[in-house]
Amino acid sequence: MSHPALTYTLGDRQVARLGYGAMQLAGPGVFGPPKDEARALQVLRDAVAAGVNHIDTSDFYGPHITNQLIKKALHPYTDDLVIVTKLGARRDEKGGWLPAFTPEALTQAVEDNLRNLGLDVMEVVNLRSMLDVHGPKEGSLEPQVEAMIKLKERGLIRHIGLSNVTAKQVADAQAMTPIACVQNLYNLANRQDEALVDQLAAQGIPYVPFFPLGGFSPLQSDRLSEVAKELNATPLQVALAWLLQRSPNILLIPGTSSPEHLKQNMASAEVKLTPEVLQRLDSIAQP
Repeated sequence: MSHPALTYTLGDRQVARLGYGAMQLAGPGVFGPPKDEARALQVLRDAVAAGVNHIDTSDFYGPHITNQLIKKALHPYTDDLVIVTKLGARRDEKGGWLPAFTPEALTQAVEDNLRNLGLDVMEVVNLRSMLDVHGPKEGSLEPQVEAMIKLKERGLIRHIGLSNVTAKQVADAQAMTPIACVQNLYNLANRQDEALVDQLAAQGIPYVPFFPLGGFSPLQSDRLSEVAKELNATPLQVALAWLLQRSPNILLIPGTSSPEHLKQNMASAEVKLTPEVLQRLDSIAQP
């Protein structure tokens, strides 16, 4: 994973472009404890052993449980490990997702993340817009970005990122403070952020697609399956390889609770897609 083409700068740290998303380590619906804690801890240790040094998490996964698992598996952390979290939501007692978007709630969330991860400072914290739970929605994020700047000034976070945001919200936030990364929905089928990926690449800013494999609605495509079969790879490996080849600023955080799937995800870096194959895959994009 040390090949220069497979690393990129996140904040002021070099990370492997194939990272790990910890969301699936919690129970069903990202709520409650995992069925098999030992397996969850093993996946985290295997990821780091395989060269992952960028782990994406949040204290609202579980809630609290995913961060507690990360601490149990990996603390004390290696110097090169970058743990990225996100703020902006909370869970109700049934596991529903609710906004937690006031400056006070954001401050509390940072403190919860630090405590549950066993850290003194978060390297990167993404502000997740909750103007619409289901996707980016225009609107001012100024009070929330101001709160993040204050947390940075207090020394609790080093770098500020954004999630579930529009290109205008990115530009507005950049007028207030440096933005270290943007984390939005983007994959083979969902490409509303094409222009934003390229704009950020020109600025040297990472774009971190969540649900690179479709998330709760996994990518289903005959064309993807055909290409995967020809390349002796899985459809998920091809989808990840496509993202790696799409732009050098894309950092991947595929999630899994399975050691076997983790190995498959990591092997996607070896899948090479020719221009002809890329052209065929491009036709999967939803209009």
